[in-house]
Amino acid sequence: MPSMCVKYLFVVLLSLSLGGCFLNPFWGDAEKKEEPETNEQLLYRSAQSSLRAGNYRDAISKLEALEARFPFGRYAEQAQLELIYAHYSSFDHEAARSAADRFIRLHPQHPSVDYAFYLKGLAAFNKNRGLLDRIAGAEAYKRDMSSARQAFADFSQLLVRFPESQYAPDARQRMIYLRNLLAASEVSIAHYYMRRGALVAAENRARHVVEGFEGSDSVDDALAILVEVNYLLGLEDAANDALKVLSRNFPDYEAFDKNGNFVFQQSIRNRDRSWTNMISFGLLDRPKVPPPIKIQTTDDKPLS
Repeated sequence: MPSMCVKYLFVVLLSLSLGGCFLNPFWGDAEKKEEPETNEQLLYRSAQSSLRAGNYRDAISKLEALEARFPFGRYAEQAQLELIYAHYSSFDHEAARSAADRFIRLHPQHPSVDYAFYLKGLAAFNKNRGLLDRIAGAEAYKRDMSSARQAFADFSQLLVRFPESQYAPDARQRMIYLRNLLAASEVSIAHYYMRRGALVAAENRARHVVEGFEGSDSVDDALAILVEVNYLLGLEDAANDALKVLSRNFPDYEAFDKNGNFVFQQSIRNRDRSWTNMISFGLLDRPKVPPPIKIQTTDDKPLS
């Protein structure tokens, strides 16, 4: 009898053990249900580590994988936002702008959408700024201005939609810089047209600065160009009008001599240089220089 009991107990234990084998697949499924969330967290933490380490290419790869594998996960929106920063930090400004546009389109009510607008503007702001520009201080206004215009528009949109954003003060300062930069570029182009003898084109560029960039640092130069080109075009009334505005708003401008007369600048003096004058380094066949001109008015009210 004892041996029979032992055999019976052995059979029962063996049955329970075998039954456990059939239950294991269900337990395995339960573990797999938790695994995706765990994997998502691990992948996000890994991406964060790469960002903190400055390994932006690796961070981009992980953030893109996170979004692809878990498009509706708890970190999907955050991954899209951090992709903008990762692209920007890796100097891929076009990819940063595209990622920002995508985030703004998909999540217009997201609490950090102002950050997307800000990074979009920063990407355009720094797009054409190379390392040599930042080190050597190259003349930024001589570069292509398309990215500067984009940045100005992006920052404007940020300020219109989120005037109280924490990024608004910096955006405003950058817009002041961009405004001066765009105005300086227009003046530089106007000077180029003057040297080429394209006076009407120069007049158009200068007038655009006076009318479209009021308050910028280049308004005085633009007014001086208007004085010169209108005088040379025979439009003395227009030249005198520009001269009145220049003298009353910028009385210390460099083109005025000690008597307050306007002295034509070098760009005009060199406009009609002959071949003889150039090969003699300016000693022979000098072009005629317009004499200094004085304001023809008695009205003392400042003009704007």
